[in-house]
Amino acid sequence: MTSLAYLWGEDAWAIDDAAGRAAIDLAAEGMPPLQTWRVSLDDDADDAGGSAAKRRARLLDEVEVRLGMATLFGDGTLVVLRQPSGLLRETAARERTIGLLARVAPGNALVVTDLIAQDARGPAASGVLRDAVAAAGGLVREFPALDRNRMEQWLTQRAVTLGTRLGPGAAQTLAQRIGAHVREGDVDRRRQTELANGELEKLALYRPDGEVSKEDVVELVPEAIPGSTWAFLDAVASRRTADAGVLAERLLTGGAPLPVVVSQLHRRIRELILVREHMDMGTRPPDLIKAMRLQPFRAQKLTEQAATWDIEALEHALDGLVALDLRSKGITLDGSTVRMDDGMDALGLQTWIAEHARRPAVAGGRR
Repeated sequence: MTSLAYLWGEDAWAIDDAAGRAAIDLAAEGMPPLQTWRVSLDDDADDAGGSAAKRRARLLDEVEVRLGMATLFGDGTLVVLRQPSGLLRETAARERTIGLLARVAPGNALVVTDLIAQDARGPAASGVLRDAVAAAGGLVREFPALDRNRMEQWLTQRAVTLGTRLGPGAAQTLAQRIGAHVREGDVDRRRQTELANGELEKLALYRPDGEVSKEDVVELVPEAIPGSTWAFLDAVASRRTADAGVLAERLLTGGAPLPVVVSQLHRRIRELILVREHMDMGTRPPDLIKAMRLQPFRAQKLTEQAATWDIEALEHALDGLVALDLRSKGITLDGSTVRMDDGMDALGLQTWIAEHARRPAVAGGRR
């Protein structure tokens, strides 16, 4: 490993693990022992009276000193510079940050870690620092978030590293309980491996040098399935009330504001009304693509969902959303005010789902 590295991607645990192993890897290649110093611009933001420019300059001063001081008899310094975007927005700070690459004295090392936003195209500031590290001969490595199949493989391998092993079905169950099996693209997976590693460490203590069973996972690992707005809207539109109720609770518990959820529901119900009207006029799905300017897959999905509704039910659902939205803002339909209460808002959303999203009864009492 070189004395320069840029580690980026969507897997927080893998990035931190690689940064933590850098000192060990460098020592194995003959460098002296390294003392790790981790820093980011946020770590230096405690001076409320100083400007952002002064905080950046002060941080860079300290990094330059630590990297530029060559070791004689003591340990070297491994500087782990986290989330560099704050140092790359302004020209002078960006130039100084890139200039650090040429100031790493023998016996020291610099590792930059960049946990990017979900589905972002690349690292901070269009990759200028990443490209500079690569041009200087440093290591550049991406750590994408794990999908459910790769997560199960990783869990099996990581368990062995921790001194235990996962029995039949244990890896799959653990992946499910941390939310790795959620398919929707709007789920933030950046911390899932971090969560999985913590649960594996707990299981390894429970079954040291043994086998973790599926039952052990169910007993010891709480469900931490993330909420998905897309999954919730699809559940409502498909009139799967049980799924919609569970997903609604996850969204609100996860901090999603009810007015935002209502706004998204309102948009989906309006789409269904338009699609239902086209269907009632005999518009075929291929023609719907042109009429509503939709992607083929989305047109097909909306058509399938709209087929479970009639116009009257959709209009009633829309009216219910208006009342729900006003209630979340402390207003009733007649214009009077009511006390705003998160618990009542959550109950109101569940009531709306039960009243408007459930499928109508059919002959024989079945739904």
